[in-house]
Amino acid sequence: MLWFLARRLLAMLPVLWGAATLSFAAIHLLPGDPATLLLIRSGASAEAIAARRALLGWDRPWLVQYGSYLLDLLHGDLGRSWVNGQPVARLLAEQWPRTLELTVSAMGVAIALGVTMGIAAGVWRGTWIDGLSMAIALVGLSTPIAWSGLLAIWLFSLTLGWLPAVGQDGGRHLILPALVLGTTAAGPIARLTRNGLIETWAEPFMVAAHAKGLPARWLLIRHALPLVLPPVLTMAALQFGFLLGGAAITEAMFVRQGLGRLAVEAILAQDLPVVQGVVLLGAATYTFANLLADLAQWLLDPRVRL
Repeated sequence: MLWFLARRLLAMLPVLWGAATLSFAAIHLLPGDPATLLLIRSGASAEAIAARRALLGWDRPWLVQYGSYLLDLLHGDLGRSWVNGQPVARLLAEQWPRTLELTVSAMGVAIALGVTMGIAAGVWRGTWIDGLSMAIALVGLSTPIAWSGLLAIWLFSLTLGWLPAVGQDGGRHLILPALVLGTTAAGPIARLTRNGLIETWAEPFMVAAHAKGLPARWLLIRHALPLVLPPVLTMAALQFGFLLGGAAITEAMFVRQGLGRLAVEAILAQDLPVVQGVVLLGAATYTFANLLADLAQWLLDPRVRL
């Protein structure tokens, strides 16, 4: 297991380096100069703009900036915000737990809903339960978060009055955003679970076991699900990255604090170090989620250990 874990950790390094390089290149390829963009509206002189450019380090060659950027990253220094001067790492640390709370809750909703619908559709294949489950999965997959969020607010908050529409004080404020965000990721999990279950159910050893009189429930729990669930975990890890992106829209819609709102505000204020920090943190979280999925698959599926 240690060798497997070491290989996965080594594989994460080029991914993180690529994310850091792409975020650096994307920001430096944008048209315009950040010092000019930040000060032009205040009527600053050319000397003041040049001094600000030197303070930000943008008067140095690209390679020097890139080397300094990577060296700072190795020391855990993500720079300072151009707007308020606070360390980017501190801003991310303040907002990250709120986004992680929403994303993990939505992931729980997606796995519970997706696996349940997938098992129901696979067990009762060809019935109205199969059709209804796949229809719900398709609707959740194809509905934009902005539209489903507005519909959920109208139904559960304004019409029924069951759940609060905005804010984040306590668990009740988390239910509606987690349901809206998690439903969008439940569709692929449900479809993968259904297809895997149908394929496994048609395997010769399952047919033989069923012919010997083993109960269908025992076959499902003891033999089918251990083969179906490992790929579902990998799919769930991929959906975690999608949920991180969708959290930005969800936080804005339900007026919640988090990395999404921080990123939106940083983009509008052209606070590029904060944007870089959010991108890097998202990439690191996504690769770490994939690492956890690989470890879970290694533990659950003996074929991976061969």
